[in-house]
Amino acid sequence: MIAEADMEVCRELIRTGSYSLHAASKVLPARVRDPALALYAFCRVADDEVDEVGAPRDKAAAVLKLGDRLEDIYAGRPRNAPSDRAFAAVVEEFEMPRELPEALLEGFAWDAEGRWYHTLSDVQAYSARVAAAVGAMMCVLMRVRNPDALARACDLGLAMQMSNIARDVGEDARAGRLFLPTDWMVEEGVDPQEFLRDPQPTKGIRRVTERLLNRADRLYWRAATGVRLLPFDCRPGILAAGKIYAAIGTEVAKAKFDNITQRAHTTKGRKLWLVANSAMSATAASLLPLSPRVHARPEPEVAHLVDAAAHRNLHPERSEVLISALMALKARDRGLVVDRAS
Repeated sequence: MIAEADMEVCRELIRTGSYSLHAASKVLPARVRDPALALYAFCRVADDEVDEVGAPRDKAAAVLKLGDRLEDIYAGRPRNAPSDRAFAAVVEEFEMPRELPEALLEGFAWDAEGRWYHTLSDVQAYSARVAAAVGAMMCVLMRVRNPDALARACDLGLAMQMSNIARDVGEDARAGRLFLPTDWMVEEGVDPQEFLRDPQPTKGIRRVTERLLNRADRLYWRAATGVRLLPFDCRPGILAAGKIYAAIGTEVAKAKFDNITQRAHTTKGRKLWLVANSAMSATAASLLPLSPRVHARPEPEVAHLVDAAAHRNLHPERSEVLISALMALKARDRGLVVDRAS
């Protein structure tokens, strides 16, 4: 059980730190909502601690400390912090496969490395770690281990991360970060280095943004078919999360895909309307035949997450991949020269 004092801190972290998730969580049943908020609070605190430090060396140190915290959580001795204690309770109660939060940690390690993502598959590999892994963990909290449901949850995580990437292109570029597929940029005549030096809403960047959002829309569409595989009282909340994040892309499109001089957002009223609409959509969808798209294979970049959450340990090398990422950061933290992974 999560201590009430720790749970209250988690609720406040999400209420002030993620309006979209806070709105969607309101229509989840309490048995899922509180563990979900504990999960998101831990992810939020971890992300902030890595993201808010300045120098790459400091980011590397933050990721390594996060690895130690995760180790302590799975050893049953969490750090004396509300988010860590709450997540430790979730890990124990729901038998959370360790590969899932480890995937998230690997994504943070990639951030600390300052990786670029050359292809759409590379972007999806990154999105699998920082977002689809959370989608798989949400299924675990609903006590759903069906591989088809897990694959569609990962679709939703990929789509939500792509919406975030599309919204934040300008903000990321001004901070020296780049998450768009660089091969798409080159195809559109945009030099990635030049773009980072002087971010401008050129036609090329707008077309790359539109292309990424089109990919996200296809994933949102397929993800929605998996909602039928979730407990009935969980469906509105998951639909709401998808609709709220998809609305980010709609706002970017309304701005003619200018994500450099402005940052898209949805109003509180719009979020509330989408939450209400999701409740109606969940009921209506239950009356329709199950779409065959629900059985589509998972994207290759999320297959290891699906297998881990379904208790199919088919990827024993995953821990070695994480260890390699952390070793690279540790080497950098000691001042050694390491090649940046492609």
